[in-house]
Amino acid sequence: MTSLSRRAFVTAAAAPLLAGCGGGDRTGRVTAGLREGPPPPSRPAAGTARALGRSVPVGLEIPAIGVDTPVMPLGLARDRTVQVPPLTADDVAGWYRHSPTPGQIGPSVILGHVTVGVHGDGVFRHLARLRRGDLIVARLENGTAAVFAVGSVRTVAKADFPTDAVYGDVDRPELRLITCGGPRTGEEYRDNVIVFATSSPAGP
Repeated sequence: MTSLSRRAFVTAAAAPLLAGCGGGDRTGRVTAGLREGPPPPSRPAAGTARALGRSVPVGLEIPAIGVDTPVMPLGLARDRTVQVPPLTADDVAGWYRHSPTPGQIGPSVILGHVTVGVHGDGVFRHLARLRRGDLIVARLENGTAAVFAVGSVRTVAKADFPTDAVYGDVDRPELRLITCGGPRTGEEYRDNVIVFATSSPAGP
């Protein structure tokens, strides 16, 4: 994977470009923006876990596909696209630090590679195999964990990336996992795989 779907949680006037794996590519970029910071607190929907306070994610576990990875923070690059984790043999996931932290009200966004060049498979290589109800556990810096249950998994063309569905305001803690997918030409993938998950009172 060359890069990931990206949208900054900043004002629309300063909206960054989103390029590569997860929302556009070198031939088709999209721009989008939200107000600065996470949405205001509101009452979580019935059947979801209580919202947590802000605490940076440091690890991610997805038992159904064997993922247990550190999580690094990602910001914006100089070209106003969101940074992605480095292409290294010890590939890790990355949390976009301008999105809510996992467990806060709003969509927390975590990106990962499906392949890492000469190093082979990436940390999110099996993301498309997830099914409704599979658990995702985000380990937080304060020693707690935010638990999510997969609601849906979508594979979409990069040109049709569902920006509002991924980054739009929600009234409960949610999680988005994003990587590349679909047919591959050279180092480019045509599609994105997006996991939509909601907070769950269930433990891992």
